[in-house]
Amino acid sequence: MKQLFPILALALLTAGCAETQFAAQTAKTLTKPDRGVVGYKVGKPYQINGVWYYPREDFGYAEVGVASWYGRKFHGRTTANGETYDMNELTAAHPTLPMPSLVRVTNLENGRSLKLRVNDRGPFVGGRIIDVSRRASQLLGFEQQGTARVKVEILGDESRVLAGLAPGDRDAVMAAATQQEVGYSPLPEARRSDSRHQYVAAGSLAPPVSRPKPARTTLAVATADMRHTAMAAGAEATARRPFVQAGAFSYAASAEQVGARLAPLGPVSITAVERDGQAMYRVRVGPLDSIGEADQLLAQVVRAGFPGSRVVYE
Repeated sequence: MKQLFPILALALLTAGCAETQFAAQTAKTLTKPDRGVVGYKVGKPYQINGVWYYPREDFGYAEVGVASWYGRKFHGRTTANGETYDMNELTAAHPTLPMPSLVRVTNLENGRSLKLRVNDRGPFVGGRIIDVSRRASQLLGFEQQGTARVKVEILGDESRVLAGLAPGDRDAVMAAATQQEVGYSPLPEARRSDSRHQYVAAGSLAPPVSRPKPARTTLAVATADMRHTAMAAGAEATARRPFVQAGAFSYAASAEQVGARLAPLGPVSITAVERDGQAMYRVRVGPLDSIGEADQLLAQVVRAGFPGSRVVYE
């Protein structure tokens, strides 16, 4: 029996080493960067709360929708690409864009814009298209209200460098993404050919301190000037209103059935549109008067059995 003990111990040790090696290899496989570029990841399709998301490289991406922000609850946690989330950095979470990639986020309610680095996945609340860090929400001017209507545009040239698809200094691009300026311009609906972009350094938005500071242009003054320009351009600046879109269907009969189910929630519209040469029938509820109303209606539509619903503007 004593002779068998060393043999059994050796067998268990060998099995344990083999299991450890297998786990380590599996972890490396799961975290292997796309295209061999260190720290770059697109990812496979995934499902959250019954909704499928399909990450992909889209260097022409641009979308208008609702932004939210996430902060202290997630501060210090690991992001989807393996970084440590810092709510005071200029980063963002997006459901499908590559990580990292650079985007420009413009708050369509006040005209402020900011470049952010995508390093996480989310948001997973229907109708939201991007989650920004707390610091980004402060600079974009919607920390207190929690959400804002925004336009998100990928910065194709910089993002291609990060993806290893274009020549360039990746480290320089990443460094530049941490030292951005807050821009502002007249609201997109009120742009005029002679409009000029002006910029205020992000540092000027730091929390005030007790010692006096020299007079300088602040973002508040710049924003007030921008609002004046937007108002002068006409009431069309606020013409777009939110709807909740339950989906787009291949058959008119299917769209009509969905519309009948959603009719108790509000006015339903069914619109024929063409997508990739195929006729689709889009079902929307609305319009609504505010993002808050849209969020409430979205929750009702999701509970009615349409988890892929989202907030859109028209």
